[in-house]
Amino acid sequence: MPKNLKKDKPIGKITHYFGQIGVAVVKLSSPLKIGDEIRIEGGESTEFKQKVSSMEVEHKKIKRAKKGNEIGLKVKEKVREGYRVYKV
Repeated sequence: MPKNLKKDKPIGKITHYFGQIGVAVVKLSSPLKIGDEIRIEGGESTEFKQKVSSMEVEHKKIKRAKKGNEIGLKVKEKVREGYRVYKV
């Protein structure tokens, strides 16, 4: 698997994944807002980009999340605990 040349710093880490609803729980180390493009990487072959279209904190929809928040994020592919989230 080709590794990207630029060394990005992750903005968060997946701490849980709800497969039946396609939602990942992300512990943020940097702010994130609706409309941002993110890249999720981990495992052998998982690397995909997507726009942030929906986030929640404790079942309430939010437009922006702060560093330290744990958010629910709708993801388009299956992810696992420990996968890294980057802002593109």
